[in-house]
Amino acid sequence: MLDLKNLAQNYEEVAARLKRRGQDLDLAPVAKLIAERLELIKAVEALRQKQNAANEEMKKKAKADPGAIEGLRTELRAVSQEAKQKDERLREVEAELEKAALYLPNLPSPSVPDGKSAEDNVVVRTWGEKPGLAFAPKEHWELGEKLGLLDFERATKVSGPRFAFYKGNLARLERALVTFMIDVHTGRGYTELLPPFLVKRESMQGTGQLPKFEEDAFKTAGEHELFLVPTAEVPVTNYHADEILEGELPRRYVAYTPCFRAEAGSYGKDTKGLIRQHQFQKVELVKFTAPEQSAEEHEKLVADAEEILQRLGLHYRVVLLCAGDMGANAAKCYDLEVWLPGQQAYREISSCSNFEDFQARRAKIRYRAEKGDKPRLVHTINGSGLAVGRTVVAILENYQRADGSVAIPEALWPYMNGVRELR
Repeated sequence: MLDLKNLAQNYEEVAARLKRRGQDLDLAPVAKLIAERLELIKAVEALRQKQNAANEEMKKKAKADPGAIEGLRTELRAVSQEAKQKDERLREVEAELEKAALYLPNLPSPSVPDGKSAEDNVVVRTWGEKPGLAFAPKEHWELGEKLGLLDFERATKVSGPRFAFYKGNLARLERALVTFMIDVHTGRGYTELLPPFLVKRESMQGTGQLPKFEEDAFKTAGEHELFLVPTAEVPVTNYHADEILEGELPRRYVAYTPCFRAEAGSYGKDTKGLIRQHQFQKVELVKFTAPEQSAEEHEKLVADAEEILQRLGLHYRVVLLCAGDMGANAAKCYDLEVWLPGQQAYREISSCSNFEDFQARRAKIRYRAEKGDKPRLVHTINGSGLAVGRTVVAILENYQRADGSVAIPEALWPYMNGVRELR
């Protein structure tokens, strides 16, 4: 959530930065609430001063002129009633303002390029080379079905579209990737968490999924409402909700979860294969940092996600998203896009975002650098390290052979119990 004090004091600047996103944001209702809040604060303060003055006047005249007391009491009651009404309206306005702010996106960082869509994103660097395949490469879903290791038809029978059954050694490969990724990241200083896969509404609101994106969430019905996690970012970020962290920052966590998304608004996109499923697995990296170190720690998190792709020998590029293509909660975001020979295209496999204090303000996550210091909001950073299903896609398409078999990257051999190819 945006800093409402900053919004009130620097309204024009904040409005200009939000317009960089290219969205048609109507800030007029927010501006109106801010103005009303300021007027109410002034009115309440003036009425309180008037109350205090009337009380002092009553004390002075209590002995000198007892007959004047009743008139002063009548005046005081009227002032008190008006102050009460203004105070009640002030609380209403502040609640309305806070609710309105929950729908506002984060301010883009000054280092984020201007632009309206993915066409305006900036390629920062690339790694590796596209595989030189001497045959027409197949897409991953065709490879998986011909190998008898992916079954979309039965998954649709069981659960509906956008689900899949993995079979045999492809299921083992997915499981191997989860363990491999976690081993790499814990070896770099991340603490592993295995979080709940169901979370409360407050947790979804704390990371910014609610209220704006509720249509994309799956939730339980009945009296005990819970949301299936769309990403481990939600439970892991809220691990420190309503806390004041003491001691050294940053704190680094890595977590595996299945992820559940309704994919609202994606009708007709990626209807075949594993790219856009309602359920998929992901290994997530989350950091809590001091504001002064968040930019550097963001770059390090991107490098940590890149290491997985490098160890797997997968060609990719790092893309800095423009202001108009970033997710609503991010202040700055890099996407890692892996090359898929079957699709002849780069596809996102990790999105690494610095939220600055946007999530921390919502989830009330603060830190105290030294004993006795005033608590400050942390900055939160997260990114996929990596999306597991999309990594399977990348391996199938990049390591395919002319006969339809698929080699397994050497980095995964210790996790595959002797299996080195899919046939």
